[in-house]
Amino acid sequence: MAKADRLARLDEHRAELETDYAAALVAALRITASGKWGLFDHNRDRSMRAAVAPTVDHLNELGEEIDGARTRLGMPPFELHQEFVASRGPVGPEAVGEPKQAQAWLDRLGDAGDK
Repeated sequence: MAKADRLARLDEHRAELETDYAAALVAALRITASGKWGLFDHNRDRSMRAAVAPTVDHLNELGEEIDGARTRLGMPPFELHQEFVASRGPVGPEAVGEPKQAQAWLDRLGDAGDK
């Protein structure tokens, strides 16, 4: 019974972390959608990267903690974090800018933000 209780508490904690992750990501996406570049690291600009580093680090820490809980619970990795990580980095000249990309993420997540 104790193991079942521990697993239930872990699952509740995982759900809370996922909610926190989504809220932090939406907040960062809103800032990016308003015109501040750096979240997706498309330009590899050092000053932009430094400005957004605390946010990205926080999202990565939450994502790792969520994935650790999901592993212990026998669940697949946290898809939202995987998608975010995959969306970062250099892109070709035909790619949309970070603000438009952020707005598309907000639209997809069901949070139109302030736009």
